[in-house]
Amino acid sequence: MSVSEMTETATPTEVGTLRLATAGSVDDGKSTLVGRLLHDSKSVLADQLESISRTGTPDLALLTDGLRAEREQGITIDVAYRYFATPRRRFILADTPGHVQYTRNMVTGASTAELTIILVDARNGVVEQTRRHAAIAALLRVPHVVLAVNKMDLVGYAEPVFAAIAEEFTAYANELGVPRVTAIPISALAGDNVVDPSAHMDWYAGPTVLEHLETVPVATAATDAPARFPVQYVIRHGESRYYAGQLVSGTLRVGEEVTVHPSGRTSTIASLDVLGTAVDAAHAGASLTVRLADELDVARGDLIAPSGRSAPSVTRDVSGAVCHLADEPLRVGRRVLLRHTTRTVQAIVKSLGGAAQLTANDLGRVVLRTAEPVVVDDYAEIRWTGAFLLIDPSDGTTLTAGMAELPV
Repeated sequence: MSVSEMTETATPTEVGTLRLATAGSVDDGKSTLVGRLLHDSKSVLADQLESISRTGTPDLALLTDGLRAEREQGITIDVAYRYFATPRRRFILADTPGHVQYTRNMVTGASTAELTIILVDARNGVVEQTRRHAAIAALLRVPHVVLAVNKMDLVGYAEPVFAAIAEEFTAYANELGVPRVTAIPISALAGDNVVDPSAHMDWYAGPTVLEHLETVPVATAATDAPARFPVQYVIRHGESRYYAGQLVSGTLRVGEEVTVHPSGRTSTIASLDVLGTAVDAAHAGASLTVRLADELDVARGDLIAPSGRSAPSVTRDVSGAVCHLADEPLRVGRRVLLRHTTRTVQAIVKSLGGAAQLTANDLGRVVLRTAEPVVVDDYAEIRWTGAFLLIDPSDGTTLTAGMAELPV
């Protein structure tokens, strides 16, 4: 996982694009659900449809389980990204594995998602892996969670079965801090309530999966958050300096007073340039150059933000929730590189929330001490500047993905 995967946002011109991820236990039907969405929304090319229909009835799971190794093992072993569209919205979908040993893959897929679909087999109900996926969705602050109770055809489309599962999952998700769960009873194989309403569940009056995906509000959090502009490049042109990068959240305006962190020096924005055009304001997701009214010492890794109450935290002590990604364990005392937006600094692991070590796919907590100040926000408040990665300084391997938590 790259740091850009942890912090990427959609531009304001892409408000019709929804980034979503699927998750669930093995054989809950994730690939079949995705295949049904693609098939019934007419997002499958003729040659693709022919390739999965040679034995008669289309095997919809093959639309997503595209790697030969996955087919041979009968599992999905990586994050498969799919792109499709309807007349109402475009979609970027991350189909993630169900096995517990691939928890890190769900973190990768859900890290930029605005919505997560968690599948449950109606025959099995909420299982341990379901709770784990709910915990990851809560940890990553995914704004919208959908509980898809699948294989309703195998329980006679019984409303009490659906109601009990929805109640149990929603109660658990609420305890984790998930504000709202949308529960939908489906049969991905038969197509019930995926794209078209089910004729077998007239007791359900809510939206189908696709209806919900097409209408759920998206792409507002980045724009509504305080402005954060990590400097990626410094461009010198004549006597002027321009700072290039992506505005990861909020809005910057010409004439606005800003502070350069971590130095704390202030100035005002003299000009903004987006794609070679001078603008009065720039919004989250825009790649731009900023020129300040004063000649300050600004370098790659610095962060420009509006002056005032919404300032980020400048600290050498970083703590937060983490998912360990590497096969090599993470231990207390380990020296690492902390990569946050465009800044990379040396750090040491001070504690792991009482654990002796974290192994691959473990969820835990970490406290770090950095060699230089870093500029962070609470991940719960600003997702894009609250995410960080821990890197092995010897070979550049990504070790751990983290979500910063600031003291109250």
